[in-house]
Amino acid sequence: MTFVATCLFGLEHLLGEEITALGYKKIETIDGRVTFSGDIDAVARFNIFARYAERLYIRLSEFNAVSFTELFDGVKRIPWEEWISKDDSFPVTGHSIKSTLFSVPDCQSIIKKAIVQRLESVYGISWFKETGVKYRIEFFILKDNVSVMIETSGAPLHKRGYRPQQFTAPLRETLAAALATISRPREDVLFWDPFCGSGTIAIEAALIMTNSAPGKNRGFSSESFPQIDRRIWRHARDEAESLVRRSPFEAYASDIDPSATQTAGLCVQNAGVGDNVKVFVKDALAITTMGRRGTIVSNPPYGERISVPGGVDSLYRKMGRHFSTLDNWQIYILTSHPEFQKLYGRKADKIKKLYNGMIPCLFYEYFKRK
Repeated sequence: MTFVATCLFGLEHLLGEEITALGYKKIETIDGRVTFSGDIDAVARFNIFARYAERLYIRLSEFNAVSFTELFDGVKRIPWEEWISKDDSFPVTGHSIKSTLFSVPDCQSIIKKAIVQRLESVYGISWFKETGVKYRIEFFILKDNVSVMIETSGAPLHKRGYRPQQFTAPLRETLAAALATISRPREDVLFWDPFCGSGTIAIEAALIMTNSAPGKNRGFSSESFPQIDRRIWRHARDEAESLVRRSPFEAYASDIDPSATQTAGLCVQNAGVGDNVKVFVKDALAITTMGRRGTIVSNPPYGERISVPGGVDSLYRKMGRHFSTLDNWQIYILTSHPEFQKLYGRKADKIKKLYNGMIPCLFYEYFKRK
């Protein structure tokens, strides 16, 4: 089977490495998505184990189309009856980029019509109740190449389940996991996010260090697909539980805002990493090394979604002065501010371009001073 995993821009390399580590073969990588091959078990294992992906799709067909007739015929050739019964629901969504068929609503209509006509000929009916299992059909047209897929994740994979549903955070869990991974967390080095917000970066670092699959405690839309035996899901979850390990890894999640740390404490408990993450109130400009080796990994306010007294420019200047006192700690900062290095007062040793949702950001990496 062929699968397509989507991700935030900038995370394709990490996602590709994850796919390989899970035992699947990469086929193609483009901005924001990686295509790979695997068996039906991959639906469960990937959804449960993936740290950097946003969604997983089963690709049913790929073909070129520059007219609605070609699009209709290509979709109608797909054996939809192997997936969709006469009572099932099959909404259609998608995207078209740099293609002749640029109207998404028109493409949706044509694809829906083609699926209906195919199923009409198979089931001998002209009306579909669409009250059964929901198969969300996704199309992606890039430079006239059409991919037709079935979505398997349901809620995006960055929604691990440990955040309160009503809470809107400025950093996705998938990006937080990437920041933690890039910073190379170690059991003998204190990991500290001094602008923790809901604690996401520290939580994701703890999940990585305890080898805890991020999706093992949530559900997925494809669990209702009769084509995927329930035993596959049970085995995948058993595998995930068997791989969890205890770790002496220690992370601090602190914030100057007591309401933020209250939320972070709840998220830490929900994520099951209370033994590894300590949450407390503290001004980021007052932290000390306490004689320990440490790494700071943080997404401080940068003005897009959060305002701070005195502005972010003043905050970054103060950060640069204070963090320079932290001996040889490594510092990793994600921000969209174009003048961060100038304000911080030090040129980064390494910079990675990442996206926080649709906001282009840079991840500044400061290694130990020589």
